[in-house]
Amino acid sequence: MIMSHSSLEETIESPETPGTKFYPPFAITPELEAEADERISHYPASKRSATLPLLHIVQHHFGFISAPAIEWVAAKLDLEPIKVLEVVTFYPGFRQSAPGKFHIRVCRTLSCAMGGSYELMERLCELTGIDRSHADSHHHPISVSPCGKFSVEFAECLASCGTAPVCMVNDDFHEGVAPEKAEALLKSYGS
Repeated sequence: MIMSHSSLEETIESPETPGTKFYPPFAITPELEAEADERISHYPASKRSATLPLLHIVQHHFGFISAPAIEWVAAKLDLEPIKVLEVVTFYPGFRQSAPGKFHIRVCRTLSCAMGGSYELMERLCELTGIDRSHADSHHHPISVSPCGKFSVEFAECLASCGTAPVCMVNDDFHEGVAPEKAEALLKSYGS
């Protein structure tokens, strides 16, 4: 299936969020091209295999994956954009809108839920002014604070069941974050 630019933009909703101000707009730079070409070189038998690495590069540099980014990745790999879109929408780790400057993923699997992860999420939202009423678990899991500094989402198993509840702030892992520790956690990131 060949998707036109307008139908791709309709499918990938990258609405403005308060977090958008912390990320540059998608732009193809010589540095981005060089990094992508280097990653593609690791897959001489099939450029398609570089889809995940290129998407990770885009998300790392721009905070999320937009329709123009999907088109660029598809063009680099000689794929139809729908093939890249399938990957973006399949893996929950890929974001389709800008998170906050500090993105908090709270584990919600059994051990963490029993340890208070749902209460932790409620407390984080209360402290940051985040409204999760419009979040859904797959297509729009991220909710951003009005100032754009923080965003939250639930994550499936962060692999530390014995120290529940756990969360990650960007790439920093935090164990034993009971709801009463939420304020200290946020303050450690400049809240």
